[in-house]
Amino acid sequence: MDKVTGEALYTDDLTLPGMIFGATLRSPHPHARIKRVRWKSASAPDGAICITSGDIPGPNGVQLLDDSWPVLADKIVHHIGEPVALTAAATREAAQRALQAIEIEYEPLPPALSWEEAEQLEPLYTLSLNHGDIQQAFTQADSIFEEEYRTGHQEQLYIECQGMIAWFDDDGMLKIIGSMQCPYYVQKALMHTLQIPEDKISVKPAAVGGAFGGKEDFPSLLAIHAALLARHSGHPVKMVYDRHEDLMVTPKRHPSRIRHRTGVSKEGRLLAMEIKIDLDGGAFQTLSPVVLSRAVLHATGPYRCPNVQIFGRVLRTHTVPNAAFRGFGAPQVHFAVERMIDHVARALKMNPFDIRKINVVHPEDRLATGQVLDESTSAHLVLEEVEKITKFRRRWRSMERARARRQGDEPMRGIGLSLSFHGAGFTGLGEHRMRSPATVRLTADGRMEVLTAQTEMGQGCSTILPQIAAAAAGLRLEDVIAHEPDTAVVPDSGPTVASRTTMIVGGTVERAARELRDRVIHWAQEHLGTGPDLEIRDSEVRGPKGSVSPFRDIGRACYEQGGPREVTLHHEPPAWQEFDESTYRGVAYATYGWAAHVIEVDIDPDTLEPRPLKATGVAEVGRVIHPTMCKGQFEGGTLQAIGYALTEEMKMKQGKYLNDRLTTYIIPTMKDSPKMEVTFLDRPWQGGAFGAKGIGELPMNGAAPAVIQAIENATGIIPVALPATPERLYRWMMEGRTTGED
Repeated sequence: MDKVTGEALYTDDLTLPGMIFGATLRSPHPHARIKRVRWKSASAPDGAICITSGDIPGPNGVQLLDDSWPVLADKIVHHIGEPVALTAAATREAAQRALQAIEIEYEPLPPALSWEEAEQLEPLYTLSLNHGDIQQAFTQADSIFEEEYRTGHQEQLYIECQGMIAWFDDDGMLKIIGSMQCPYYVQKALMHTLQIPEDKISVKPAAVGGAFGGKEDFPSLLAIHAALLARHSGHPVKMVYDRHEDLMVTPKRHPSRIRHRTGVSKEGRLLAMEIKIDLDGGAFQTLSPVVLSRAVLHATGPYRCPNVQIFGRVLRTHTVPNAAFRGFGAPQVHFAVERMIDHVARALKMNPFDIRKINVVHPEDRLATGQVLDESTSAHLVLEEVEKITKFRRRWRSMERARARRQGDEPMRGIGLSLSFHGAGFTGLGEHRMRSPATVRLTADGRMEVLTAQTEMGQGCSTILPQIAAAAAGLRLEDVIAHEPDTAVVPDSGPTVASRTTMIVGGTVERAARELRDRVIHWAQEHLGTGPDLEIRDSEVRGPKGSVSPFRDIGRACYEQGGPREVTLHHEPPAWQEFDESTYRGVAYATYGWAAHVIEVDIDPDTLEPRPLKATGVAEVGRVIHPTMCKGQFEGGTLQAIGYALTEEMKMKQGKYLNDRLTTYIIPTMKDSPKMEVTFLDRPWQGGAFGAKGIGELPMNGAAPAVIQAIENATGIIPVALPATPERLYRWMMEGRTTGED
């Protein structure tokens, strides 16, 4: 309600006594040597300060998978917008004016900005996955198809820009509050660079105005900047970007270049898939290795193929580093594999539904890692359900015939189908290593309090986790509260990423709430003479003869007489989940979410501008905990993917983003949103909270290829890149990249 009423306090709403403001001097070059840095203090506003890489007390690197991402450039700049120096002054305007008092002499160096130039540099990361005998399979294939697919930069465009406030208390405690997804990531980065012990750092998110992955890694860099200025000045320091700066320097979705070579039987069964994945990582590694990992693991889509060879690279360019965005590498490869499936279907004169039906995975099938799929596999079920709802097969054929008969400026309408999946939780042994803890404790007023590091960024975890605890303990929701995720108070239950919050952390909260409930009941039996066989329903403690007392009364007495009660449990991944991270063999994810999209579009016959009309989604994400929020997640991810398909791309020239304003980076608005219909199949999975799987990223994977197939159905043009803008559609049409049936 505080967001609805406007009472929520975001980072830029907060003010501290004596607070000053920070600003960043950035490189104007994509690649250059720093020859000299000079701070002309006499030209700066009164009281302004300046720091450079020489003022960093520890390693000059943001601790993520490694620390190769510089906090401030030293000797060499590797992309336009790379931070070179920081200033702070009494006002935002004064801090910006102070930047003009820094004089830097650069020696430009040759940049790598294209795929071809990037190939001349050492890759940031490589990964391969092999299954079966691909060469033998190609010799047995009746047909072999090859194509290259590309996608561009996509911006997360969270409503609230990046922002941080840093200050030191009188006892030397460094405190950080800001807009972030992963407070413990920020804490570890601060420990590494500032050489401050863990117990001297408190990191807490303010109200977070959206993230979508864009506040996973970057807040660590901004927190370090604010903390360095606070340390140097002795004042609290606020750094909040405006939209232009945020768009210009923060990570985007990785552009991709994906080459598919696919062998099939004459019936359309997949026999061999050779897939080469290139991701543009930008200047530094950041999170790119795990983005590539997920891309490789999802590259074959939810399809059965006995022979697979996948090779992935993250290439280095002299551009802003790319990192996390909803889907985390999976949307790029889903677009490519769905386009290849459509390519095969078109060549074999098959309906897009039929080719998917004969290749879709079922329980007991194997993925490319060798993982044998279990009964939680629902790809075939969501495919059949979306066909039942939309009558896709019949309507696709009808629109194919209508296109062939179309004359003049008659409207063009198409329908498209896609199938997608997403591994829930961290890849491989990630959850085994973390064994994320969650705590549930009794409060002085007799309520239960949930303590995790999960950040509320609009997805609903501040509602969902208490709801899970309440259901597990038999309480009403008003008797359960969630503690704000402050690293000084809550356990490190892992980052708010990877569609893991409800399934992984929620499952641990469920077990902890049950145990705390049982402890309170046991105390009541021992100290209040309530008798045996107690249970809690609807916040009432009940015995064989009816209600004994409200839970809050017993909880309050338990706290007053017996002291604080709390339960901390760790996530327990399934023992059977084994994964070899050197060969990429085994169970990459304990379970998957499954989805099918059918999307209908109209195409303007004069401008070739697509307009989505209706999106139908069917998903299986285990037990749906909160139907309204779950539906909202699916609809939001679908619309975000429609933007990815049609309009969203950060254009770049000589290493600089061109459309770095909201007026030029075009996302779908309410007027652009199609009518949506979402259906969930209720198939609880025993490893998640009350049977839940992850939902957040799944819809991002499938909507874009469904839109693109609908465009092909309507126009006969065969798109091979995202976004499929009218200009690109026209170019492909002129190049003859069409079905040849028009």
